[in-house]
Amino acid sequence: MLAAARKDALLERLRRDGRLVVKDVALELGLSEDSIRRDLRELDAAGLAVRVYGGALPASPAVADYGARGTVARSSKSRVAAAALDLIEPGATVLLDGGTTTLALVEALPRSFAGTVITHSPTIAAALLHHEAEVIVIGGRVFKHSAVACGSAAVEAAQRISADIFFLGVTGVHPAAGFTTGDADEAAMKRVLAERAAETYVLASEEKLGAASRFGILPLDAVAGVVADLEPDTPLSVDLEAAGARMRYVGRSAVGRGGSHGRVSDQL
Repeated sequence: MLAAARKDALLERLRRDGRLVVKDVALELGLSEDSIRRDLRELDAAGLAVRVYGGALPASPAVADYGARGTVARSSKSRVAAAALDLIEPGATVLLDGGTTTLALVEALPRSFAGTVITHSPTIAAALLHHEAEVIVIGGRVFKHSAVACGSAAVEAAQRISADIFFLGVTGVHPAAGFTTGDADEAAMKRVLAERAAETYVLASEEKLGAASRFGILPLDAVAGVVADLEPDTPLSVDLEAAGARMRYVGRSAVGRGGSHGRVSDQL
């Protein structure tokens, strides 16, 4: 089997099964484990897979730079944002991660919301300039890839705030890998922010579901819920729930039910 055909076969198995075990695939295809590992190294380098011990996971397309991510799964992000609004109480102190899904949440947030919003993203803060909410910005070194503040100064500032709810942005939601992102410092900052809120919810648009990135943020059972653009009772949703995720399903058939925001199907 030619190298290109092998890689296509590996990617197909990742799409189909959500993970790949080198030993099993080598046996199935009648190839050496070394050949499979070499192919996975090249797929990983190309951003098409994420190598893990013994195999690989599907790579998330959400690790692209901030500008490119704005064009990915826009309608899915809008559905997730609309559903997430139901979790925000009047007058609440809301902690917002950076990212394009969180930006969609800000765009859906009524300008009359009179609570407090805390964020380490200058992009999110700028989008709130015409809202009634008080806006507090956590400063530090700006990680331009994601347009957020990271590093020691940002961590120190974050440790002085507290919030009712934190909306966490991720690039991967996977039954085995948990919640992941593409940068170690950004993952550490997200963990600190999650510690500063009474409840944390993950915003999971369709391109993040079943995918993984290089750096772990939290396990699936460490947050209050996952607002996911996914139908219940699919193989992926069953696997995520079995791994400990508390799912709030947004799926297309749920949009428009139960109010102007399309209230989610609550599985908490």
